[in-house]
Amino acid sequence: FPTGGIIRGLAGIRNAYTMGQGRITIEARADVEELARGRSAIIVTELPYQVNKAVLVERIAELARDKVVDGISEVRDESDRHGMRVVVELRRDAQPQIVLRNLYKHTQMRSAFHVNMLALVDGQPLTLSLRKALECYVDFRQKVITRRSRFDLAKARERAHILEGLRAALDNLDLTIAIIRGSATPEEARTALMQKLNISEIQAQAILDMQLRRLASLERQKIAEEYAGLLKTMAYLEDLLANPRKVLHLVKQEVHDLKTKYGDDRRTEIRADEVGEENIEDLIPHQQVVLTLSYRGYVKRVSCDAYRSQRRGGRGATGMAVREADAVHMLQVADTHAKLLFFTNKGKVYSLKCYEISQDSSRATKGTPLVALIPIDEKEHITAMLAVNNFLADSFLVMVTAAGEVKKTSLSAFAAVRSSGIIATNLEKGDELVSAVLVEEGDDIIIVSQKGQAVRFCADRLRLASRTSGGVRGMRLAPGNLVAGMDRVFPGSYLLTVTSHGYGKLTQASRFPCHSRGGVGIKAHQITAKTGDVTAARLVSPEQEVIIMSATGMVLRTNVEGIRIVGRSAQGVSLMKPEQGDKVISITTFESDNAPAAKP
Repeated sequence: FPTGGIIRGLAGIRNAYTMGQGRITIEARADVEELARGRSAIIVTELPYQVNKAVLVERIAELARDKVVDGISEVRDESDRHGMRVVVELRRDAQPQIVLRNLYKHTQMRSAFHVNMLALVDGQPLTLSLRKALECYVDFRQKVITRRSRFDLAKARERAHILEGLRAALDNLDLTIAIIRGSATPEEARTALMQKLNISEIQAQAILDMQLRRLASLERQKIAEEYAGLLKTMAYLEDLLANPRKVLHLVKQEVHDLKTKYGDDRRTEIRADEVGEENIEDLIPHQQVVLTLSYRGYVKRVSCDAYRSQRRGGRGATGMAVREADAVHMLQVADTHAKLLFFTNKGKVYSLKCYEISQDSSRATKGTPLVALIPIDEKEHITAMLAVNNFLADSFLVMVTAAGEVKKTSLSAFAAVRSSGIIATNLEKGDELVSAVLVEEGDDIIIVSQKGQAVRFCADRLRLASRTSGGVRGMRLAPGNLVAGMDRVFPGSYLLTVTSHGYGKLTQASRFPCHSRGGVGIKAHQITAKTGDVTAARLVSPEQEVIIMSATGMVLRTNVEGIRIVGRSAQGVSLMKPEQGDKVISITTFESDNAPAAKP
C-alpha cells in the first residue's frame, strides 16, 4: 500500500488470492518511546491505506477527553517534509501497550481493506482468483502482442514495398528521370513508371513524391540500410507470430521491464500473526490496588503505595475527592486481575474486572461513575464489594442482611454474571443486603451488630441455597439494632472493630465461642457516646495492614500490630480522629509486603 502500515495475518490474503474476495487487516506502524521523567509516548509513523491523518488525530483527542482510552495526556501532529509523525504522550501511570491496543480498537489505526477481484472476462463480470487473474492477464498480453506484431508486420511490409520501388527507381535513375520529364501529367508519369519499371501504383506514387535530395549517394545508402532493417524486422515478427512460446517469453520480458522501470521496495510489512481477541490481561501486571466507592457511585482504583503507613490516632490523608453531599462508602484491596462482585441493597450482583476500572495517579481524584461501567438501577446502591481471584468449586459465598438473615451459596454460581446483573439473594420486604464473604467448608463466621454484639457460628450449619432463594436467621437483633459487618474466622485471627468516632480494638477470635446461628450474641465492643456505634468489623492478622476511611474521604493506613489487643467489652483506643461532622464508615485489610516503618 502507498502509505505503508502493517498487514496482520495471512488469512485475508489467502482468501483474496484463492477466492477473489478477502478482508485484509492493516495496522498503523507505532512504536513506544521513553520520554523524560519516567513518561512515554506512542509514535505513529505509518497509517493504513486511505486513513486521513487529521481525522485520526482529532479522534484520538476525543477518546482521551471522553476517557474511552485512558492514559493519554496529549496528542499532536509533528509531521514534516521528512515524513509523518503523530505523537501520543501518555501519563506517567499509563501502560503504553494497553493504550496502543485501545487505540487500535477504537480508531482507524487498525482498519480493513476489502479485496474484490472483479473483472470483465470475455464481456462477462467474474470474480477471479489470483491464478485465474494471472491466466487472464497472460492471455490478454498474448493477444496484445500478437495483434501488435501483426500490425507492425503489416506496416513493415508496406514500408518495404515502398522502399523496393524507390530502389528500382534509383537503379534505373536515367530512365526514371526521362519518363517523368517526358510525361505531360503526373497520372501519365505514374502509368509509365508502372509499365517500364514493373512496379505497383503505390511504388510509382512514392517515386513521384520522392525529393531530389534522395538522389544523393548518402540518401541512397540510408534507403538501403532502412530496407535491410525492415527485412530483419519482418523476419523477427513472422518468426514471433509462428511461435507461441516466443510470444510468452516476450510477455515475461515486458513484465520484467515494467518491474525494473517502475518497481520499488515493499512499503507494507506482512506479519503472519492474526488479529484475534486481544488478551489484554497479559499486558497488565499483577498489582495490589485500593478500590474506593463513594455514596454517589464514583469508583476508582489507586495503587496501595499512594497511602503511606501512619501511626494510629492520626487524622489520615485525603483518599478521594468527594462532592458536597457525597462521601466514601467502602473500599477494597484487590489484585488488578481479580474479578469484582458488586452487591446491591436489593440483592443483585454485578461483575467487573479490576483493571476495567481506570487507575488514577492521585488518591484525591473523584473517580469514574460506576453507572458508566455497570447498568445499576438508580434505586439501587452498592452495599458490598468483593474481589475474587478464583471461582473454586469448594468455595462458598455467605451473605448477611441488615436484619440479620444469612445465606450460603456456591461461589461458582457467580462465575458468569450477565452484564445486566443477576439475583444474589431474595430479600424480605424492607430488608437490605449488608455484607458478603468467601468461606470454605469448616470455616466459622462472626457477625457484628452496630451496638457491639457479636455471634460466631460455623458456616457448615447453613444449608446450601440457590442464588434466587432467601436466607435464614443468623443473628437476633434488638429493635433499632442492625448488622454492621461480617467476616470469616481463620487461625490466629483477631476481630477488629471500629466505631464511627474512630475508636477501634483487637480481640482474639478465640474469645468468641462458637454457638448456634440465630442467637443475640455476646459483647464485642463497649459502645458509649464517646465511641459511637460500630460501623465496620473485620477478622485480621498482626502481619496485615489496615486502611480506615471516613465519610468525607479521609484515609488512614496503619499496621495491625500497632493496634492494642484488649478484651471483648473494652471501648478500644483511638485509631483515627475524624473531624467534627465526619465519621469512620469503612475499613479493609491487605497483606503487607515488608510493611514500612510507621510515619507520623
